[in-house]
Amino acid sequence: MKRHKLLSVLAVTVALLLSFALTVDAAPAKDKIRVGWVTSLSGVNAPGVMDTSGNVYKMWVEEVNAKGGLMIKEYGKRLPLDVTMYDDKSDVGTMTKLLEKTIVEDKVDLLFSPWDTAFLFASAPIANKHKMVLMGGSGGAVKLKKMMPKYPYYFQVLNGGDDHMPALADVLAELGVKSAYIAYIQDLHGLEYNEVAQKALPKKGVKILAAKSFPLDQQDFTPLLKEAKASGADAFLAFLYPQNAFPATGQAMEVGYNPKVFYMTVGPCLSGYRDAFTAKGIDGVMGAGAWNVKTSAGAKDFFERYTKRWGKEPEGWGTLMYYSSLQFFGQAIEAAGTLNQTKIKEVMETKTFPTALGDFSFPKHIFQNFPGLVGQWQNGNWEVIDVGAKRTAKPIYPKPEWAPPPKK
Repeated sequence: MKRHKLLSVLAVTVALLLSFALTVDAAPAKDKIRVGWVTSLSGVNAPGVMDTSGNVYKMWVEEVNAKGGLMIKEYGKRLPLDVTMYDDKSDVGTMTKLLEKTIVEDKVDLLFSPWDTAFLFASAPIANKHKMVLMGGSGGAVKLKKMMPKYPYYFQVLNGGDDHMPALADVLAELGVKSAYIAYIQDLHGLEYNEVAQKALPKKGVKILAAKSFPLDQQDFTPLLKEAKASGADAFLAFLYPQNAFPATGQAMEVGYNPKVFYMTVGPCLSGYRDAFTAKGIDGVMGAGAWNVKTSAGAKDFFERYTKRWGKEPEGWGTLMYYSSLQFFGQAIEAAGTLNQTKIKEVMETKTFPTALGDFSFPKHIFQNFPGLVGQWQNGNWEVIDVGAKRTAKPIYPKPEWAPPPKK
């Protein structure tokens, strides 16, 4: 009898110990994945945010949540994404403080990228300090790429000046362009593009007649454009953001400045840019980055779904890369089976996943399968005019005359 009672007590004890062990090993209960997103909802950068990465990020979240969320093996179920957004007011100092807050105080599980090259440069060390994976969607700092070994939790998505300027130099050389006038914003984006251009263009026989900088919030470009016109340069190259690109284009029309090449980095790729000045009005304008429905079947599908969701076409530089990087990110998280950032990072470093763009991977933490680097408006379509196999249309040269500005 005593032996029987002893065995019963032992059985109960073992059961309790096993139950305790399982409780300790099991992941704590979780009903959602918290995502932190610090971006510019106001200030000078705000106009560019939603027209580039902003709507893409929102669309991806909607699509993931429509399926019930991401399947996380650690929790044995799908978890929906719950995004907390903060407005950095287009101020890099505010962005860094809010990024720390969303990591330390909000204790988010995942991060979305801030917008602007300089902001991305400032966010990478913060994310790395806290061992949080950060995909650099909306920016492409050349200096940041060189510092990649210091930031193993950072992954670069977008191409930048070190990609665009050599590709543009090839196009200009093919067209027979001999001279260029450069204008650039006084921030990391403009500084880096100008620095690379100063080396890349002369190598291809393009003489730089002048390179003038201007403030990030400048709206009156008339004096600068008149100076560029007087220089007689074949090409006008401006490294700027949408808030600069729109007034610069309208003022170029007003002063009758129509060089053989009119190129701007962030701005021409927006469908809203074409719509503001009409397809005929900006025919021949060139810009940084390029993709279209001819890029891939997945690109065409994304183009159509984005247009249906937002009532306008996606921009022709980064949106396809942003969306594809998020598709990659989701698959990497599910493959890791956990929200542990180190394990997710390890998957991202070694795996390739299918996306709208095609096979997506991060060799040495830098995405490189770009759909195009130089774009041009032709009959209302944003065409890839890179020299090589990715070209979707031959470049128009010289640029046609500006059409009369649309009546307000």
